[in-house]
Amino acid sequence: MRKNTERRTALVDAAIEVLAGEGARGLTFRAVDAKAGVPTGTASNYFANRDDLLYQAGERVYERLQPDDATIARQLSAEPDRETYTQLMRELVSRISAFRSGYLALLELRLEATRRPRLREVLTERVRADVAANVAYHESSGLPGDAMAVRLLFLALNWLIVEQLTLPDVFSEAERDELVTAAVERLVAQPSASWIGPTAK
Repeated sequence: MRKNTERRTALVDAAIEVLAGEGARGLTFRAVDAKAGVPTGTASNYFANRDDLLYQAGERVYERLQPDDATIARQLSAEPDRETYTQLMRELVSRISAFRSGYLALLELRLEATRRPRLREVLTERVRADVAANVAYHESSGLPGDAMAVRLLFLALNWLIVEQLTLPDVFSEAERDELVTAAVERLVAQPSASWIGPTAK
């Protein structure tokens, strides 16, 4: 397998776009080469097989959904109250929704995982780690709420994002904002919780 890290990353990013646009069945080495604008046969030099490409695409989506250092620093320095928590959740929904192809690719990977035990195992480990990291973070913050609120917001906001990306006319932007606010207000009742992780998955 080739070692050019930048080329490999470009190919995985192309795979994400193919997954989002064509679905898992459309993910072929040829399709990835075309999307990346590289000669036919390039992807096959970087990935052992199609499963390898699927796994790496899943990992790459999560990498790109991570908040940047500036966002984390701003969140850590904000006043630890419910208003801040609500704003963090709004920003999280906006950040994930802005990477539309990535989240749609992730949905395709989840569906594919129902038929591929190894992919299901990889995604399960990744999502568990993500949830655990968010819960661990909230335990050291001063924001309101508890670990259960973190998990419930994870689930609620995940589906709100799915709705926004797949059926955007079900709720208006104002309604989505109201839903995020209501979710925080109704779920966050105790001290010491936060959730700034990359995604609802």
